[in-house]
Amino acid sequence: MNGAEVLIQTLCDSGVDVCFANPGTSEVQLVAAIDGQPKMRAVLGLFEGVVTGAADGYGRMADKPAITLLHLGPGLGNGLANLHNAKRARSPIVNIVGDHAVDHLQYDAPLTSDVHAVAMPMSDWVETSTSPDNLAIKGAKAVEISLSYPGKVATLIAPADHAWTETNKPTCKAAIKPKVKLATKTAIEKSARTLRKKSNTAIYLGGMALREDALLQAGRIAAKTGARLICETFPARLQRGSGRVTVERLPYFGEMAADYIKDFDEIIFVGAPPPVAFFAYPNKPSLITNTATQQIILAAPRRNALDALTRLADALDAPKKPSLVQTPMIPPTDSGRLTPVGVGTIVAKLMPENAIVSDEAATAGLAIFPITQGAAPHDWMTLTGGAIGQGLPLGVGAAIACPDRKVLCLQADGSAMYTEQALWTMARENLNITTVILNNSSYAILNIELARVGVTNPGPKALSMLDLTNPVIDWVKISEGHGVPAVRAETTEEFHAALKQALAFSGPRLIEAIIPVPGA
Repeated sequence: MNGAEVLIQTLCDSGVDVCFANPGTSEVQLVAAIDGQPKMRAVLGLFEGVVTGAADGYGRMADKPAITLLHLGPGLGNGLANLHNAKRARSPIVNIVGDHAVDHLQYDAPLTSDVHAVAMPMSDWVETSTSPDNLAIKGAKAVEISLSYPGKVATLIAPADHAWTETNKPTCKAAIKPKVKLATKTAIEKSARTLRKKSNTAIYLGGMALREDALLQAGRIAAKTGARLICETFPARLQRGSGRVTVERLPYFGEMAADYIKDFDEIIFVGAPPPVAFFAYPNKPSLITNTATQQIILAAPRRNALDALTRLADALDAPKKPSLVQTPMIPPTDSGRLTPVGVGTIVAKLMPENAIVSDEAATAGLAIFPITQGAAPHDWMTLTGGAIGQGLPLGVGAAIACPDRKVLCLQADGSAMYTEQALWTMARENLNITTVILNNSSYAILNIELARVGVTNPGPKALSMLDLTNPVIDWVKISEGHGVPAVRAETTEEFHAALKQALAFSGPRLIEAIIPVPGA
């Protein structure tokens, strides 16, 4: 066996069985090795941002890594934005990045670059194999690193000659259950003392604390103490809907978020760090938490959130039955012109049980999220790192991780253009995804941000850089050109009929929902 074959066998033996790929010449030995490995599924993406975003969605839903297969430094560079989002989501991912053969690097061929330097900012771990015998060992290590609770981005650089050279080294296997750090006894006791005071306390939840089992424990604590449950603005995966413990979502805009939590005496953090403003603004603070509020770190993001909340609930002698359990709630739908509120009410009504939502709806999502709170139980994934172009690829990965569940991509039109190639992968793999393009023909969030940074009278040149109407983007044609059937909806009646039909179909469908620009 050559180095590539031993590496792919090692990855399969370690439980990694999906590869999202956009390979080139330096990776052809790895392509051949994947071809010879029946346990490994290969999924082609036509752009590296699709590949890395899909690996993120897969990791969030499968709680184990897929591998990406990327071509040298430029190929990796094309995928960095969604690796940034994945790192912020703490998703498990293993990147396999090909490089030139070691002896070829000295000639500075056109695609030569410092792959290690390209990988570092968006990876938690980066290493290069040192020999054909070492390639699989490094691969097993990458899997182990990726599974560090709750997940990490691990990047292995594989020189081409290490892949094609024969090796006598046997395959190895990653330690697939790394030790997870627990909340300290001191943190549990301090949190319990605080909650027993019956003061105005919030529990701020993020990461793995937003899974259903952890939320149940948080609901037990709320039932005992009356503490409010607040979640981070952009959760990697929030399990919500009817029958689940519900949480309040911290507002996006910094001053609104600061006002939302300013009156708490204490905030206990589980699975997420204290929040900060997404951007800096003139004469506005970056730190959101009031300096008078006591901050208690019960469990940092890389400590076991479920264990921490369970131990805290037990220390408080909390009841087994949680409070704040969401009741079914389907709001009424107005007829006529389609709006984000109308989209939300129809999604809430039609969403199938156990659906997965990939939310990159941007400004429209501000209305859709709260309206869908009482829908059937579902998972909600968001734009964790703020790098747009994530929503469609995230849906691809989620659909491959959970093929028996319906995936719903709620996607703003501007950011959809970053990775529209994901539609082709949806069609090629016949993925069970319904995509809703929320089309207001504008980078609407940036129109809002102009005023927030003090630009009170933007001219035509500034406004033209935020406008998507010249020319108008036709999402029905784009979708059909990638092999995904599509329709356009401009009224609530049209959208209801289109979404009902799309959700009933097992395969990819797209709806272009025409909505007004905020304030129009």
